[in-house]
Amino acid sequence: MQEVLKALAHPMRRDILAMLRTAPRNASEIADKFDVTKPTVSGHLNILKDADLISQVRSGTTLTYHIRLSVLEEALGGLMGMFDIGNDKDLKEK
Repeated sequence: MQEVLKALAHPMRRDILAMLRTAPRNASEIADKFDVTKPTVSGHLNILKDADLISQVRSGTTLTYHIRLSVLEEALGGLMGMFDIGNDKDLKEK
């Protein structure tokens, strides 16, 4: 879970995940949406891959990135469980 939280800490990586939520994209398509260099985008993509938040599929020379929602859901569920959020007791207190 620590790798996921680290990956989510940067706003650009959260923006990349939001983009991939709508459709898979290649690195150039992702880089075109930001005012940063392609190596910077590549670094962010590597952090997201290391956290298993995205996967990549190669087609010829093109890498297409896909979001892995199950990993994000698992991490968020674990975090909520750590703080006992979302249980029936919370609903009764509100």
